[in-house]
Amino acid sequence: MSKCSADETPVCCCIDVGTIMDNTDCTASYSRVFPDRAQAEETLAALSAKAREVESEPCQINANFTEEGDGVRLDIDFVFACQAETMIFQLGLR
Repeated sequence: MSKCSADETPVCCCIDVGTIMDNTDCTASYSRVFPDRAQAEETLAALSAKAREVESEPCQINANFTEEGDGVRLDIDFVFACQAETMIFQLGLR
């Protein structure tokens, strides 16, 4: 057995899910610069819809638009009820 702090099962090399997902990281962040605010707002609407598909309880969506020299920066934090939802959301964007 390795010297890992995880609770491993030597027979099947399994790791307790609680070792990987301890429910401390429930926020998914997104940041991108768009040519104009309209495109940034379209992306915010699309990502918010995807978050709503995953949520078990209302996802807190915090969006911030910042004017920059080359366009508009959109920063979003999606705060989910649990880490599993955060991971499902992030994997769904790939």
